Amino acid sequence: MFEAKIIVTLRSSILDPQGSAVATSLQSLSYPVPEVRIGKYMELTLQASDEQEATALLQIICQKVLANPVMEDYRILQLTRKEE
Repeated sequence: MFEAKIIVTLRSSILDPQGSAVATSLQSLSYPVPEVRIGKYMELTLQASDEQEATALLQIICQKVLANPVMEDYRILQLTRKEE
């Protein structure tokens, strides 16, 4: 078993209205924040025999389910073996 931590964000070429709203709010409170991008953070557990298989599975899961490849990028932040 493995635990994975993944972040999915809009591609830099895609407008992020939610991030813009947060940036505007922070600026109105006098925080020096010119830009904010909003993303999704996910943790999941998956069964795999080794790290190579777990990484391959994660790539497929991210590309086909967790991220929209037209609009979003993903990063696997961490992959660790879970004690069973």
